[in-house]
Amino acid sequence: MPKCYPVSLILPQRRCLVVGGGGVAERKVLSLLDCGAEVMVVSPTLTPRLQELAGEGRISYRQGEYRTDDLTGAFLVIAATNQDEVNRRVAEEAGARNMLVNVVDDPPYGNFYVPAVVRRGSLQIAISTDGKSPMLARKIKEELEQRYGPEYGLLVDLIGEIRHDILENMVDSRKRRDLLTSIVDEQVLHLLASGDLEQAKERVINAYHRGRSEP
Repeated sequence: MPKCYPVSLILPQRRCLVVGGGGVAERKVLSLLDCGAEVMVVSPTLTPRLQELAGEGRISYRQGEYRTDDLTGAFLVIAATNQDEVNRRVAEEAGARNMLVNVVDDPPYGNFYVPAVVRRGSLQIAISTDGKSPMLARKIKEELEQRYGPEYGLLVDLIGEIRHDILENMVDSRKRRDLLTSIVDEQVLHLLASGDLEQAKERVINAYHRGRSEP
C-alpha cells in the first residue's frame, strides 16, 4: 500500500453524502456533524438516532437505494452499507468524479482512510497505519486517550486566542515568531502532564505579556 498524505478537512457548508443508515453510518454522520458538515443520508432504513436527526432537520434524508444522482454537489462521500457491491459502486462513481470517497470495512476501494482520532476540543491526534492495521491504530488511540485529557483542549483554546491577537497586532515578523514560540515551552507541557492546567495557563499568559512588553 502507498503512504498516505495526512490532511485536516474544513467541512462547514460542505455537502457530505453518507450511503447507509446503520450503526456504522450513524457514527460517520455524527463525526461529520461535529465538524459542521451538511450531511445527506441515503438508505432504505435508518437507526433511531439517525431518524431523530432527520426529524430535527439536522441531516437531509432520502429514503431508498443509492442512485448515481445522489452524488450531485457532494464534496465528500462515505459508503457505509452492508452490501459490498453497493459500496464499491459508490466508490467507483464518486472516484470517477474526483470526489473524496471512503468505503468502510473495505478502504482500498476508496481514496482516503479515516484515521483513529483522539479529540480534545480543537486538539486532534490522528493515528494511521496507511490502512495496514486499524487494530494497532485503535490500541495506540486508547493509550493516547489516557495520556491526553480534556485540559489539553482547554489550553489550545487559550493559545488560539493569544495567537490570534499576536497575528493581528504585532507587525514585526521576527518578534511575532519568537513570541509564538515562547508561549509554549517544556514547562507548560510538564505542568499539563501533571494535571496542573491553571499553572500551565498562567505560564502561557505570563510569557505572552512578557513578550508583548519587550522592545
